[in-house]
Amino acid sequence: MAIPWDSIRSLLLFFGPILIPKAISWYRSIRKASANRRVPIRPVPLHMRIALCLLGSLAVGCLLKSLPIFSPENLFASTDSRLQIPVDVLFNRVQAGRPNRLLTKIDERLRMRFVNLESRLLYFQFGPEVVAMCPFCSADDPKSYFYYALPGLLWPHITNLFAIALTTSPSLTGRHGSQWRSLATIAAFVVAVADVWLVSSYNYQANARALRLGNIDFFYWDHRVYRLLAFAILDALLGFVLYLSSTNRAFVKEPSTAQRVETASRVLNVVRGKLSALGIVKNTALRDEDLRSRSQAYWSHEVRLMGEVMEEREVIEGVNDALGNRIDIQSITRDAEVYAQNVLQPFQTVSTESS
Repeated sequence: MAIPWDSIRSLLLFFGPILIPKAISWYRSIRKASANRRVPIRPVPLHMRIALCLLGSLAVGCLLKSLPIFSPENLFASTDSRLQIPVDVLFNRVQAGRPNRLLTKIDERLRMRFVNLESRLLYFQFGPEVVAMCPFCSADDPKSYFYYALPGLLWPHITNLFAIALTTSPSLTGRHGSQWRSLATIAAFVVAVADVWLVSSYNYQANARALRLGNIDFFYWDHRVYRLLAFAILDALLGFVLYLSSTNRAFVKEPSTAQRVETASRVLNVVRGKLSALGIVKNTALRDEDLRSRSQAYWSHEVRLMGEVMEEREVIEGVNDALGNRIDIQSITRDAEVYAQNVLQPFQTVSTESS
């Protein structure tokens, strides 16, 4: 059963003033919580850009495909014909609008189907392709059309679900995408189930009482637009939350204690490796006669060069000015002594215990 637009508008007018402020306050609380964690906002990662481009392309594609220009032709609407029009009159009008007045293959098949009212009513429920191309369907068994249309109904949902699985994959978007994987998958399944249920439960015989074209409910064409809009909204919302979480603007999850310990251990291992490499290089330089002579020559040259620079008049005046007016030498000396004591204190403790 199709939901009238007046009912949808009434529901939006009733629940909109209640839900929209709550949604805004919820979003602000999420952003405030993220700001309180003092997590810096960062640019969108490269892999996340790929996922966002894919979701954005799908959303825009669904919106464009929902336009009337890309919709399958409705023979009754395009020829301004009522439901009870004779078959020959209907297809004479269709033929007049075709190039070279030649009917298409689907037109010929529909012409054979439209000999009874039941097929015309099913046409408004399942569209032209299903009614025309189904090889085993019969108006005496309306469910046969649903069985034939079911794979075509599910295929867009499977494609969209594959895109959601790809964009929330840990290998592509990391933990920022994987945290939305379950919720997005559930939402995609809900949209698919709702789509199949609405098509299967639609009362196609309600159009039998329509005497004018304006009274006919073109369910297939309206429902196609709603389906594409649902895809676009779902993909756009997923892209929006992926953008917020990947840039630390919202939905920031602090790492667990185990993750922080693992990260600190990894950093310490890297630093330890660099210090070990530095010690090896320094030990090699001191043991090798050629390297040791080069090192001594470098430092001798460095001392002589810096001594010459410090003896220049401009440098002496700049140093005196800095020491006298801009730098508190006593504070620097005190900080240096504290730092030296903190560095040497562990070695002093070890020597005291060993003695």
